[in-house]
Amino acid sequence: MTSPYRAIFAAPGSRAFSAAGLVGRMPLSMLGVGIVTMISQVTGQYGLAGALSATTGLSGAAAGPQVSRLVDRYGQARVLRPAAAVTVLSVLTLLAAVKTGAPHWLYFVCAVGVGATPSLGAMVRARWAAIHRGTPELLHAAYSFESVVDEIVFILGPILSIGLCTVWFAEAGPLLAAVFLGAGVLLLTAQRSTEPQPHPRSQFSGGSALRAPGMPVLIAVFVGVGAVFGSVDVITLAFADERGHKAAASLVLATYALGSCLAGLVFGLVRPRGTAPGRFLLGVGLMAVSMIPPLLVGNLVFLAVALFFSGLTIAPTMVTSMNLVERLVPRARLTEGMTWTSTGLAVGVALGAALAGRMTDAHGASTAFAVPAGAAFLAVVVAVLGYRRLRPAPERKERRGGYDDGHGAVDTVDGREGVA
Repeated sequence: MTSPYRAIFAAPGSRAFSAAGLVGRMPLSMLGVGIVTMISQVTGQYGLAGALSATTGLSGAAAGPQVSRLVDRYGQARVLRPAAAVTVLSVLTLLAAVKTGAPHWLYFVCAVGVGATPSLGAMVRARWAAIHRGTPELLHAAYSFESVVDEIVFILGPILSIGLCTVWFAEAGPLLAAVFLGAGVLLLTAQRSTEPQPHPRSQFSGGSALRAPGMPVLIAVFVGVGAVFGSVDVITLAFADERGHKAAASLVLATYALGSCLAGLVFGLVRPRGTAPGRFLLGVGLMAVSMIPPLLVGNLVFLAVALFFSGLTIAPTMVTSMNLVERLVPRARLTEGMTWTSTGLAVGVALGAALAGRMTDAHGASTAFAVPAGAAFLAVVVAVLGYRRLRPAPERKERRGGYDDGHGAVDTVDGREGVA
């Protein structure tokens, strides 16, 4: 392991909570595609599968920030366990409903409950922020490492979920995702020494993290980015199915995540130049350009290559977005702020999956790749229009001769002030 990554794990307990976060984040890539695969296996209806995935995403968009807001106020252990229990119970009920051929309306009720899944990525990043406050280089490396963990999740998750659903039994993928969530939450919340201190109600004056001027811009951009992710999952599955190799979709999606994983590893080793808003705008722009080649491919091999290069743009953009959240929101609402970006992604995934499912049913998978391309370019438009609003929260602004180092951190002349 190279020196920046070795340095971040010098803190006691850091390896354990990051590993727990890896386990608990597996449902992030398994539940949506697992539900799509399960429903398409049982009913053959990609429209229904996409609608259920969309319902889960929209439910998560509503519940996720509220769960994280409670975490900021009461602590991770007190909130994550009951929230995860709701998700696990909802998944199990959905699987039973599919297995027994229950009415479709019950599927949607269960999908709403699945949306209560807590954002384990935000919880882990909040722990890193508490540990490496004041050392922006280490926090940058920590966020880069967590972006790599995210991509490992997206490499392994679809392979496990789609593979189990198609090779073993249709409900196997979502079932394993529920097991991962329960185990990850229990492992993470058992580690109390690294849990960020909760903030009492008195520190929540000023309302939601959404009141930070740049957060609506960031969330809107992430809706577009999420639409790219959600639609690519559904279309890739259908693209492989049309060519008689449905199980190979997991390998194609894995190349997408692998590109991001490699980019994240490299990004964590360098000190980026320029400002965080500028890097964010560049990343979103490159992501949009990278979605053009999938429109032109005709087989799974070329699609895998195209998605690998698209994936190279993901992790640096995500790492930079976490630095932006650090700048934009007060410390007492950091977990909530991080979760709002996940909420934007969830809304986008829901919309992208639903639209891609309909487009695929009507016009075929190749034509449906216009959905992620269009969503990516809309994200660029929003980022350009809102660029000037991506400014730091008052407590992050310059103090006593401090300066913004381009990472979203503020260093002061006495060296005591840094990233939240």
